[in-house]
Parts: sequence; structure tokens; C-alpha cells
Amino acid sequence: MNITLLTYGSRGDVQPFLALAVGLQRAGHRVTLAAPQRFAAFIESYGITCAPLAGDPDELSRLFNDAGTSFVRQVRAMQTHVMGIAPQVIRGVRAALQGADLLVHSFAFTTGGHSLGRELSIPDVSLQLFPMFAPTAAFPAIGLPDTGVGWLNRWSHRVSAQVFWHGGNLSYLQLRRRAAADFPARLYWAFAGRDGWPVSPLIFAISPQALPRPADWNQPHIHLPGYLFLKSPDYQPPDALANFMEAGPPPVCITFGSMVNRAAERTGRAVLAALQATGDRAVILTGWGGWRPEQPPQNTLFLEGAPHDWLFPRCRAVVHHGGAGTTAAGLHAGVPSILVPHIADQPFWGRQVASIGAGPQPIPVRRLTAETLAQALRETEADILRRRAAELGALVQAEDGVGKIVKIIEEHAGQFSHTKKA
Repeated sequence: MNITLLTYGSRGDVQPFLALAVGLQRAGHRVTLAAPQRFAAFIESYGITCAPLAGDPDELSRLFNDAGTSFVRQVRAMQTHVMGIAPQVIRGVRAALQGADLLVHSFAFTTGGHSLGRELSIPDVSLQLFPMFAPTAAFPAIGLPDTGVGWLNRWSHRVSAQVFWHGGNLSYLQLRRRAAADFPARLYWAFAGRDGWPVSPLIFAISPQALPRPADWNQPHIHLPGYLFLKSPDYQPPDALANFMEAGPPPVCITFGSMVNRAAERTGRAVLAALQATGDRAVILTGWGGWRPEQPPQNTLFLEGAPHDWLFPRCRAVVHHGGAGTTAAGLHAGVPSILVPHIADQPFWGRQVASIGAGPQPIPVRRLTAETLAQALRETEADILRRRAAELGALVQAEDGVGKIVKIIEEHAGQFSHTKKA
């Protein structure tokens, strides 16, 4: 099959799709991954064809951070970003779909990707990195607090889906008036199964160790097969990193990924003060031009980045923002995680990591102080927590999320073909 994958956002949004692209290609399929231009070289280094999309994910990160934890404000932030780049992006997507037999799309393309698939008679699969569009009583919708009341949790999912649908429709109508030829004539909901079109599979690329399957997710189109991990090429750390790792006990790794936080300096100084209080050594990954002091303390090493699958298992704990991909990498490493949620799905993952015993309670970024982080670092030294993190790591490592998702996609393609012939 010719398979096109569509994703948009930071590296955490792109890397799982690249892992799937590699798995699909190894299974004998021809794959194109449409993603932001920033990641073209990264994608092509794995032998995958990249269809570059317009826009700067850095700007989207800024808008999301300004939106805070409100789901409604996050949707508006995404709409603001989308309105400026959508015509160029949709033209890139249409080009990437030429000759495609199947489409796999991420959260950002949930409605648009499905609607384009229907317009072009291409079956589609929705691949999500966090739980959306599947109502459950087990937990609330992303961006909303957990009340512990089942019916209220289920209601929150329905409300958030309606906000997503109607907010997207308003933006779509404006965009279609500007460039009617570029956008599909009509929007469709991927999980309705109307007009003879089958319900799109909803795949959560999440380990059931991190998110046990709720009892009310009994619909056959919902799948929870495991994480999508990308195996890095043989990594040779730079001398500075190799020497630092060998110079003392395992350090703490601190990374806030692609978060563009206006309070980055305040956060950074709180982190350094916490490390001074606990005596921990630390590798601090700054991301896209993040803050660093003019004279870093001797017990710290500042780097722009390093592969998580190499670095995290060599650390005694990981402090991170709680992005879906970084959370997965922390669990896979088998070491305790301290989550400092900034936006979007990150508070949800903070609660999940604590609930499964892989880390202390999360520290929202606005409440991060030297004292709160130092206390959490001390908690990660507890034997019970370290044993639980190691147990979960072994279970996650034994999963084959890529292989299972490849099979789901192949089965859907076969069922779609049979349905259309019938």
C-alpha cells in the first residue's frame, strides 16, 4: 500500500509517527510522512519520504503556553495558528495524498484529514497520543479537572468533542471562503460511521501500563496497543556528555522539551536552586534555544538535546513537562519521573504517572519552586517508587506498539476494501 501519515506540532508529535512510518516501511508499504518543514532532515535520515508542511511549531507552542490549561483557550490558540497557515498546509497535505491508498492522521488533522479522505475515497485511521474522542467515566477530558464523578467525566468528554467540532467548523467556514478550492467541500466526524462510510479506527498510541483500558471503552473501533518508540541510530554522545556521565553518580535529567515559557528564567533558577539543595548532578536539555545561566554550576551540564532512549536510562530520575512522548520515554526508561505540566494533556499525564506509582505528584509549572522540586527529587529516592518504575519499564519495553498498530492499519485497509466492493 501507499500510506500517507499526517502530523503537526513539536518533535513529540512527529517522532511517534516517524516510528510508525519506519514500521510500515519494514512491513513492505510505501510511506510518506507529512510534517512541519523543521523536521524534514530528521525524517529523511530514517529513509522515510517527507512531505514538508508550512508553519513554525515554535509559534504554536508559544500560543499554547499563553492559553494555560484551559481546553477552550487551547482550541482557540490552535485556531489562531491554523488560520494563518492553513491554506499552505492543506495544499501540502493534498500533494502528500496523491496516490495514497490509506491515510493515518494525528490530533491536529482529526476532522480535516478524515474529510479529505472521504473526498478522495481514501480510508483513514485516527492515531492519537492522548485520550480524546472516546467518552469514559474513568477520567475527565483533557484540560479539565478530575472530579471523581463518573457521569461528569463522561459528560466532559462529550462537551470537549463538541467544542473541538464546532470550533473547527467556524474556522473552516472562514478558510473555505478564502480558498474554496483547497479545502474539502464538507467536514465529517471521523467516528460517526454515516453515509455508508465505516467508522475510522481510533488508535491511542499509549501503553495500557500508563493508561489501563477503561471498562466502558468496549467499542471495537477503539484500540490501545502501546507506545510508538523510535529506535535511534547508534548514538555516540559528545565528549562533554560522555565525560559528565562518567564523572560521578547517575544524574537527574531535566527537560521541558519544546515548551516556550515566558517564565523560563524563573523556572530555570528554581531548578538550579533545587539541585543545590539536594546535591544532585543534572543534565539539563534546553530544547529550542531555552534559558541557561551565564555560568552553569559545576554539577550541571547544559545541552540543547540528546536522545531520550540513550540518556534517560542512565539517569536516576527524569524531570520533564509531561508531553506524551517524553512521558512514554520516561516510563520506558524504568526510572522515576517528576512531571512539571505546562499545558494541554500534560496535567493529565502528571496525574497518570503519579497514579501508577512511577513518580511523585506532579508540580504545575506555575507552582514550581526550589522547595517543591527538591522535595519531589527526594521522594524519587524511595525504594518502593524506584522498584515500581523499574517494573513498569520492563513491561513497557516488552510491548510492540509499532507491530500491533501496523496490523490494525492493514486490517482496516482490508475491511474498507471489502466494504466498498460490497
